[in-house]
Amino acid sequence: MEKKPYHHLSDGTFRNPEGSPKRDPNVKWSYKIFNQEKKKLDMTISEGHVLEKNEVLRNLEKYKDNDYIAWIGHATFIIKLGDTTIITDPVFSKNAGPLIFGPKRFTEPALKLSEIPNIDLFLLTHNHYDHQDMMTIRRFPFKGSKVLVPLKLSKYFKTNGYRDIHEMDWYDEININKNLKVTFLPAVHWSKRSLTDTNKTLWGSFLIEYDGKKILFACDTGYGNIYKDLGNKYGPIDLTIINIGAYNFYPIMPYKDKSIYHTNPEEALKIGRDLKSKKVLGMHWGTFVLSLEPIMEPPIRFKDNAEKYGFNKEEALIFKIGQISKISDIIN
Repeated sequence: MEKKPYHHLSDGTFRNPEGSPKRDPNVKWSYKIFNQEKKKLDMTISEGHVLEKNEVLRNLEKYKDNDYIAWIGHATFIIKLGDTTIITDPVFSKNAGPLIFGPKRFTEPALKLSEIPNIDLFLLTHNHYDHQDMMTIRRFPFKGSKVLVPLKLSKYFKTNGYRDIHEMDWYDEININKNLKVTFLPAVHWSKRSLTDTNKTLWGSFLIEYDGKKILFACDTGYGNIYKDLGNKYGPIDLTIINIGAYNFYPIMPYKDKSIYHTNPEEALKIGRDLKSKKVLGMHWGTFVLSLEPIMEPPIRFKDNAEKYGFNKEEALIFKIGQISKISDIIN
């Protein structure tokens, strides 16, 4: 009998890569404490954090014949590479939760669903509500796109009219065309959408290889030893797009500015270094209040600590919501 990979458990669930940190089982989540602490946060958004819609639409038209990356908000990016336009973890709902529940957006998406360009490739990293948004999946205007999802998540697309769906295990590869290849890689995270489905679906990151360039779109992830292994096997990475927010759950958690499953800005830079990344782009901040750090803190810490991890400040990239930048200006 073929031996199961380490991350496949006998009960059909999944676990993180060997050597990953583990959450203290004695820590109990408290919505009461979270909501009390959340009220103390300064919700002032820095001027310029969100671009005006007219500017976003003008730039979308301006760069339509170029390769580019556009930040729509949170973990939602539109990435155009040659003839293929990709969307990552698209969330266009007003809240990250079932029905009307869950954290509400404090910044709007840069574009409406009706305004996004034609999408050829839909990438979904995992099933948490701030990444797998069923309203967006149901209303998505380009259901003919190819969809890549972790193991056991295809059902959400099959029942909503998608036909070209591929479930992927860690290290699976798929050639999109002669110039574009996608590999599904491990991340240090977890999955859950209900009270009874913890870790019953897989999670992970997507390595996009195009025309000699490598872009890693990270799942939500904590820091783990796996990143040195991935750096040795797949590095150097030209651009790593990684979460830099949702890391402080103190006083619910006993440790401040530290989360098992979400890197803080310094850990994101550390992963970038492990992957031998040339540049790192911070995401997963400035859209939803998912944790208790000040909402505008992540990009400041990310920039301020870049040099400690071998990057200069210009190599630790921060986008504005709605920013569209040419690949040639980012990866050179």
